[in-house]
Amino acid sequence: MDAAIARSYLFVPGNRPDRFDKAYAAGAGAVIIDLEDAVPPDEKSKARTAVEAWVDPAHPVVLRINSVESDWFRDDVTCSGMPGIQAIMLPKTESVAHLRRVEELLGQTIPILPLIETAQGFAAALEIARDAAVHRLIFGSLDFQLDVGIPGDQEELLYFRSQLVLISRLAGKQPPVDGISTAIDNPELLRGDTLRGRRLGFGGKLCIHPKQIPIVNECFRPTDAEVAWARRVVDAAALSKGAAVAVEGQMVDRPVIVKAQRVLDELERVAGKPAGG
Repeated sequence: MDAAIARSYLFVPGNRPDRFDKAYAAGAGAVIIDLEDAVPPDEKSKARTAVEAWVDPAHPVVLRINSVESDWFRDDVTCSGMPGIQAIMLPKTESVAHLRRVEELLGQTIPILPLIETAQGFAAALEIARDAAVHRLIFGSLDFQLDVGIPGDQEELLYFRSQLVLISRLAGKQPPVDGISTAIDNPELLRGDTLRGRRLGFGGKLCIHPKQIPIVNECFRPTDAEVAWARRVVDAAALSKGAAVAVEGQMVDRPVIVKAQRVLDELERVAGKPAGG
């Protein structure tokens, strides 16, 4: 599991250690043990103890800790230093100073996946994304809607999603990860949400239930039609030896060839990784 390039990220509550092994075996590209929203205040300590007892380098996970301003932040960061925690997911990241707080308490650098879920975090997203500790941005769409006062999740958030994609590119980071879809038993809604994110340039999606993983993984794989098109373009370009060439009535120039090659590169990467990688 590599949290820096995963397509699917599965949350599992930190106070449910009985689910840790199941979550790890569910096929997600990365597992996130959640110490924040999924754990009630009176179980925070119990959840940390459960993580400390289970985590191991043999099954690396991401740990979503509580926010910098919370009462549990310091203890959560300490827990994050254990071998087997491959990255921290930091909720309500609003500045580079938040990232430094993690490093100062931990005494070392650890990969951070900042959740952009407030107006302030969005305003500082480029600076945050450019920080060396950051592997990729995560869009906490539900909390962002609450903070900004936007009730809808479709075109209402189009600008913000597109900006996070652009910011990630400017910062030289992996494409961002889109927020959760709350409808566990509506596969078509999930598919639509995931494909929308992919069209906008997102590279992964957060999941809240194992049954969401196959759909998310599938949506981020090149389709058979995309692969067939890419092979036709690459083959035609190779035969033309640099001369202008048309494929299916469309002129093929360098941007089209590069796009086609990226599809084939992604297919090769997926073929060599576990399903959610």
